[in-house]
Amino acid sequence: MKFEYQRINSAVRESLWHIVWCTKYRYNIFRKFHHKNLAEACIRKAASSHGIQIIEIKIVPDHVHLIIRLPVSMSIEEALQLLKGGSAYIFFRNAPKMRLRYPQGHLWSKGKFYSTIGYSDFPTTLDYVKNQEQHHALAGN
Repeated sequence: MKFEYQRINSAVRESLWHIVWCTKYRYNIFRKFHHKNLAEACIRKAASSHGIQIIEIKIVPDHVHLIIRLPVSMSIEEALQLLKGGSAYIFFRNAPKMRLRYPQGHLWSKGKFYSTIGYSDFPTTLDYVKNQEQHHALAGN
């Protein structure tokens, strides 16, 4: 990946983030290949519609890891709200039977983790996200 700083007015910056969030009640709803792929597509759609660049995404049965680059004017809290809310909305529109599991329409838990990534930390973080199956000892995912 080529790194290029973002420039606005009198500032130069980079906004790379590692973020993680879980499904509501930590249900393992992404064990099914279809639901896992649908969730990834929904997150990608929510991100692209708001100018958030997804560098890496990994979905395991009960949580999601992402490495993202934010637009210059966006805070991490705003990005999380857009990603979680937008992806849940799209997910339930495409998988209405999942409303039986989540009747209130809350696919994601309130909790989240986020941390900035510097260029020197990027390879380590990227490797960690890509290898979530080994980290969680998940076979065949």
